[in-house]
Amino acid sequence: MSAPTPTLGENASAAPRVALAVVCLVAGAVVMGISPVFVRSADVGPFTSAFWRVALALPALWLWARLDQRKRGRIRTSAPWSWAVVLSGLFFAGDLLFWHLAIVHTTVANATFLATMAPVWVVLASGIVIREPVGRETIAGLALCLAGATLLIGMSYSVAPERLDGDLYGLVTSIFFGAYFLAVRVARRVASPGLLMFRGGLITAGVLFAVAVTLENQLFAASLGGLLALLTLALVTHVGGQGLLSFALGHLTAAFSSLVIFLEAVTAAIAGWLLLGEALSPYQAIGGAAILAGIFVARPRRSEPAASLVKKWPHSNGREC
Repeated sequence: MSAPTPTLGENASAAPRVALAVVCLVAGAVVMGISPVFVRSADVGPFTSAFWRVALALPALWLWARLDQRKRGRIRTSAPWSWAVVLSGLFFAGDLLFWHLAIVHTTVANATFLATMAPVWVVLASGIVIREPVGRETIAGLALCLAGATLLIGMSYSVAPERLDGDLYGLVTSIFFGAYFLAVRVARRVASPGLLMFRGGLITAGVLFAVAVTLENQLFAASLGGLLALLTLALVTHVGGQGLLSFALGHLTAAFSSLVIFLEAVTAAIAGWLLLGEALSPYQAIGGAAILAGIFVARPRRSEPAASLVKKWPHSNGREC
């Protein structure tokens, strides 16, 4: 049965939400772009820091879920768990495990460059896995972003035998993060961002705790600085960055949303320039501009948002859950 064609009024009413979602998506990418600094500042192992990043965020996420429940009476914390919510928690656990491993076993440039391959997997899988077609504009935007990432951070990529395992971890990170995008996009059909983040966080924290206590000896931070780094990871990077991403994926396609991952590299480069006095080469400046241009080329068109929500997610009736 064919889906109803959205009216001009529906598209007009969806436009402000889509604009807000794009702003949240960009803000989330910027916030997540500073996470490597805090991972390296936490005086615990990579698996333990990943666990605390999620575990310390759970109280705030529980509160967010409760607020969503009060705001939208149709959402209840006793609602059935969906397979997409479960997979989002599992995929994010895998993403964090390998991301934190990559950060400590290879250079930040290598880890970041390889992790930014996630949009490639999202674009390749969107049509097959979640039946969300990818337009030519998105493919063109991805090509520009990949070229920009190569100039911005790929030029700093270095191959060394002692770092090959860390490079592999970075590539695996991209696969898990791409799968996470697809799962969250589907999960947002029936779950609010707060409920999704809380339930997914319970699964992620459980997996990470089991890994941390099995493979690492130190569970608690040994210094105030380490504790502050973990709290910042939890409240700023996870609740803030991942929460904004979760909200945005209720209104934007997975393929376009994944392109904004490239902004993490731009953020890192600008932060290094402004805060650490690291000079930006002309190639890096061109690369950053190419990433911004790619995101602009792939941006949602006015006629797309409502149509995609009605056609691809028929049970949502075009409304955010």
